[in-house]
Amino acid sequence: MPKANTLLKVSNLTRVYGSLAALANLSFTLQPGEVLGVVGQRGSGKSTLFRLLSGVEMPTHGEIWLAGSPVMLRTPAEAQSLGIETVHQLPEIAENLSVLENVFLGREISKPKAVQVLPNIAEMLEEARELFNALGAEDDLIYARSANLSDEQRQIVALARAMIRPGRVLLLDDPLPVLSYERQLKLLECIRDFSDKNISVVLSSDDLNHIFAVTDRILVLYKGTPVKFCRTSETTPREIVELIVGSNRQAQVTPVIWAFENYHIAQQQAEELRLAQNTLRQNLEEQDSLNRQLIEKLHDQVEAADRLARALQEANRRLITEREAERKALARDLHDQVIQDLLSYNYQLEELENETAETPQREELVKIRDGIRQVVSSLRDVCSNLRPPTIDSHGLSAAIRSLAHQWSVQTGIEVHLKIDPALGRLPEPIELSVFRILQEGLNNVRKHANATQVKLSLRRTPTASLVVQLSDNGQGISKPINLATFSEEKHFGLVGISERVSLLSGTMKVNTQSNGGLELYIEIPSPYPSINN
Repeated sequence: MPKANTLLKVSNLTRVYGSLAALANLSFTLQPGEVLGVVGQRGSGKSTLFRLLSGVEMPTHGEIWLAGSPVMLRTPAEAQSLGIETVHQLPEIAENLSVLENVFLGREISKPKAVQVLPNIAEMLEEARELFNALGAEDDLIYARSANLSDEQRQIVALARAMIRPGRVLLLDDPLPVLSYERQLKLLECIRDFSDKNISVVLSSDDLNHIFAVTDRILVLYKGTPVKFCRTSETTPREIVELIVGSNRQAQVTPVIWAFENYHIAQQQAEELRLAQNTLRQNLEEQDSLNRQLIEKLHDQVEAADRLARALQEANRRLITEREAERKALARDLHDQVIQDLLSYNYQLEELENETAETPQREELVKIRDGIRQVVSSLRDVCSNLRPPTIDSHGLSAAIRSLAHQWSVQTGIEVHLKIDPALGRLPEPIELSVFRILQEGLNNVRKHANATQVKLSLRRTPTASLVVQLSDNGQGISKPINLATFSEEKHFGLVGISERVSLLSGTMKVNTQSNGGLELYIEIPSPYPSINN
């Protein structure tokens, strides 16, 4: 039984999908007005926790208590009826309704003493404007078409809907990234106001500056398991990052902390740039002298942002290098220990099979050995994905041939491969990056292209660059290709490829072909000498 002053209690909360525990044995309490921060990497169980607390899913095991009573949250409507409001990462709004109707959906304000239950539009408009102003949004958002809203505007409408009648617990599952920097600060102010009104808030965010700014306690999740539950004032960002990444190695922790801190600075600088540009436009004709000063300041800020972008790129390059090294070590351990042990057991079972006279036992041993062989085959595929052994032994050309052959066998899509015989060996980081780029490119073709044929070529140019071309005869993309839009829509295939190309100081073009399908044209400066030299 939870304490009398405990608003929310979670006991051994567990959610299992098949054999995978997305969340395991989580227990904590939440006091009235307390702000709890939830942090962790992707796959740590954060969103699973929010789905369980909001009634989207039911736990496999465990209990949830609210105000001293056990509750079963079978649906979001049940959670709302108990005073639990939720804003998810990707909020859903009714596009056939107006913005005002979305904000007050199911909570309309009725006119007093009306013959029929009629909504009090004037009072609803006033409350909605107050909320939008508190979130830094313009009043005219109320009159916008719901179907035409941007991702940021949809998030603001969802936040307003949860805040219009906040109940007792407000769950915010990473709502900040889609908001501008100014509106992020506004939302943090709203969270503090709710806390002052004894409304508890559970906030998930990847920005530790936000977490440390408003929370009373922090819950750290790692691979579905709670690893730390501490008071915010009694811990540090470095300690939290060590728990998030599961390591206290300086080489792993320092770049992550540096990226967290500088991402926050970059947001501030971007907001300053936006404000400076607005001021510049407004005063361009009236104050010529001030304009020159603003232009100079804008130039300095752009240069500072460029330096920061280069530093962030270097940090990302180090993180990718460390990740590849860890994948290589894991593949080696799997091959040298687990696979070899399994093969040894299989050999022992084979000897036992030869010594066994009884037919049923021999058949059972044969089944066990077949199972072990299948596991060994799967583990070898895992090792190959973690670190293609062909790259280390024979170089990029051989690894690409093996990748193209295996991919073609698995998908049934024909691959026409053309590799420059004079390609030679490249530095390990370049070979690995080009291999990952082609892995992701072929993966995109399999998922989205509906193609029957792929052409893949690697060649050197007279200026010593490496040119990679990947094209298919699939359905292509009808609308103009915009990587920024893909990133906002969380289509990370082409975005991830472009980031790797950028880290190699290369260029990438995505062309729509006249006969259908897409072509990736990538050119990467190479460190080896020109063919003509």
